[in-house]
Amino acid sequence: MTQEKIAFVTGATGLLGNNLVRLLLAEGYRVRALARSERKAMEQFGELTGSRLEVVLGDLTDVKGFAPALRGCQVIFHAAAYFRESYKGGRHLDALRKTNVEGTQNLLREAYTVGIRRMVHISSIAVLGRNDSGLTDESMVLAIEEAPDDYYRSKIETDAVIFAFLDNHPDMHISLVLPGWMHGPGDLGPTSAGQFVEDYLRQKIPGVIDAAFSVVDARDVAQVALASSQTGERGERYLAAGHPVSMAGLLQAMEAVSGVPAPRRGLPRALLYAIASLQEIYARLTGKPVLLSLATVKNMANDYGRKFSSEKIRTRFGLGFRPMEETLAEEVAWIRQRMARGGMRQSGKENIGFANGDRR
Repeated sequence: MTQEKIAFVTGATGLLGNNLVRLLLAEGYRVRALARSERKAMEQFGELTGSRLEVVLGDLTDVKGFAPALRGCQVIFHAAAYFRESYKGGRHLDALRKTNVEGTQNLLREAYTVGIRRMVHISSIAVLGRNDSGLTDESMVLAIEEAPDDYYRSKIETDAVIFAFLDNHPDMHISLVLPGWMHGPGDLGPTSAGQFVEDYLRQKIPGVIDAAFSVVDARDVAQVALASSQTGERGERYLAAGHPVSMAGLLQAMEAVSGVPAPRRGLPRALLYAIASLQEIYARLTGKPVLLSLATVKNMANDYGRKFSSEKIRTRFGLGFRPMEETLAEEVAWIRQRMARGGMRQSGKENIGFANGDRR
C-alpha cells in the first residue's frame, strides 16, 4: 500500500495558501495548515471539517511553537510572508526580516531536524531585475543593493537563506516559485488584489495610474507549486508571473467582467508622489495608516514595463495560465458575495497596494 503523503502549508489561510490547501487535498494529500487565527481558519476551511485537513495554530515568529506538527510531513509549501504592513508607510525592515528571513531560516532548521527533505518556497518576482530588451526570466536576479524598498530587500535576503541552506545540506531539496500579482476567489484577507477589486466595485478607484502589472490566478500558482514539489529541480526558480497588463487594461477588464464603469481620468505619477508624501507625514503625526505609501509609488515606477517569461514552467511542467478575464470574473463574484454578507471593507484602513509582485 502506498503511504499517504502529508504536506505542511504555511500561510494557509491566505489567497495562495488556501487554494494550495484545496489543491493538495484534491490530489490525495493529508494537509497540516499553519494559521495564525483560529477564527480565520474556520471561516476559510469550515466546509472541510472531517477531511484530511488539520489546522495548526502558529506564527513564523515562533517556529518552535508549531515545530512538533512538522514531524511526519514529507514536504513543506512555504507560502507565508510579511507583506501588506510594509506598504502602510514608514520603514518595516526589522519586522520583514523577523518573519520573512529569520522565520524561513528557523523553519528550515526545524524541518530538517525532524527529517523533512523537500520544500517549495514561495518567493516573488521582487527578487528579479528587469530586461528592457525583452522578457525577464529566472536567471535575472536583482542585486540586493538595487532593491527599491524593504520588502524587496527582505525577499532577496530570504532567497539567500534558502540557497545557503542548500549549500550546507546536499540532501535537502528546495525549489522556488515566483508569483506575480495574485488574484482569484478565496481572498479573506483581503490581499491588495482583493482590496483593489472591492475598491473598484465600490467605485473608489480615483483614476488611471501609469502603471503595469503581472496578473496571475492564485490557483495557477498553486499548480506550479505542486508540480515544483514533484518534478522541479533542486535550487531552481520557477516564474509564475501570469499576464502583463497596464492599469488601463486591467480597469477595462474589470469593467467587462463586473459591469461597473471604469474610471477614465489619468493620475500623473508626480501627483501620486505628492499625495504619498503628504500621507506619510499625516501617518507620522496621527499614527494612522496611509492610503498610499511612497513605497507603493516607487514600486509602480520600478515595475513599469517589466514582462516575465513563462517558458520554464511550460517546458518543465506543461503548465500555463488561465485567461485573466476568467480569474477576474470569479474573483468579482466571490468578493460580491462577501460584500453582501458584510465582509471585506478594509479600504481606508490600509493602503491600496498597487505594487507588482506576489500579494498573498
